[in-house]
Amino acid sequence: MLQGPHGPYFSRLGRMLKRSGAEVWRIGFNRGDRAFWHDRASFIPFRGAAGDWPATFAAVVAEKGITDLVLYGDTRPIHAKAVAIARDKGLTIHVFEEGYLRPYWVTYERGGSNGHSRLMDTPVEAMREALARADMEMPDAPARWGDMRQHMFWGAIYHWFVMTGFWDFRNFRPHRALTVRQEFLLYLRRLALLPFHALERRVATWRIRFGGFPYHLVMLQLEHDASFREHSPFSTMAEFLALVTEGFAKGAPPHHHLVFKAHPLEDGRVPVKKEIYALARQHGVADRVHFVRGGKLAALLNHARSAVTVNSTAGQQALWRGLPLRAFGRAVYSKPEFVSNQPAERFFAQPKRPDTRAYRDYRHYLLETSQVAGGFYSSRGRRELLRQVVDMMLSEQDPYDALLSGNAAPRQQLRVVT
Repeated sequence: MLQGPHGPYFSRLGRMLKRSGAEVWRIGFNRGDRAFWHDRASFIPFRGAAGDWPATFAAVVAEKGITDLVLYGDTRPIHAKAVAIARDKGLTIHVFEEGYLRPYWVTYERGGSNGHSRLMDTPVEAMREALARADMEMPDAPARWGDMRQHMFWGAIYHWFVMTGFWDFRNFRPHRALTVRQEFLLYLRRLALLPFHALERRVATWRIRFGGFPYHLVMLQLEHDASFREHSPFSTMAEFLALVTEGFAKGAPPHHHLVFKAHPLEDGRVPVKKEIYALARQHGVADRVHFVRGGKLAALLNHARSAVTVNSTAGQQALWRGLPLRAFGRAVYSKPEFVSNQPAERFFAQPKRPDTRAYRDYRHYLLETSQVAGGFYSSRGRRELLRQVVDMMLSEQDPYDALLSGNAAPRQQLRVVT
């Protein structure tokens, strides 16, 4: 096991895998990795320079007789290098990611996730053929994020351990541009400003919902997120904002508005709000552009005319509602049946509607395969997840092949209490 989500999930997973009879090792790269691992005897610290990592990983695989590699995300440099070596040596690669159908599901795949997922090359018709063997009733889409506060809490704690333990792992460099200290301070700042941001968000949302104007919703991502960096045509968020704002100014009817909704974990490292309003003034649409800081999507999506994103998983909430969606990056849901490929100007003028029947089949396929009920950050979410995912990891077949062969395990369906 390499790096996992912030918090105790990987440690709980390792314990259950060990109870199943597996021998489990964890390679850690900083004090945060070590703090959230239950067993010092099975913890292998990597303190070398980045250039030493491939040889070190290959040596551990040979020495310990490693058969499987488990990691969270497959694009950060240390993971990408390990995945390449693991493939070459024939290891089974288990990849966890945030749910394609979040918040009450997480993603478990083999070989790769997001732009490296098998979903990228699987047509909807093939999914329908596989579903012929399934009889599960599809649950409704939850409308709220289940463990955002826990996510932020564990992130702050993790970066505190990394920052205060730098002397023990002097060669560690985060996979993002900021230093560990800067990351930690951003987490603290975001936690401290939660009440003020909540008030700002309520006021902005109220103005939009009761403004009486049609609007298009832009679902923003984090510029440092792996999906944005590795699977989109943009090198910066500013490039995406400029393309969307210009397309709206040129194509949208003059009485339509444009709403930018920030990612719930947006922490201010990129001046998104400032850039949006500057672009709106530049294109003469300042009175028709709005910014909402994080929060829930449902209230805004329920009244939107269309939705735009790079490749956020939130795009699936728009498709579930039958909204036209324009995704500019590579995403597992970018199927021609339900995602528009129109230029921005034409999309805002007359957005192409999705084939909702095809999307429902796609969603059903995900819920039968790679989407596992639960979460990484709350104790309830971890319990739900571990009840199912360990057996999926120990299976000889990955989730997609298991469905195709008719051997997919029954899935737990969460009951959402409102």
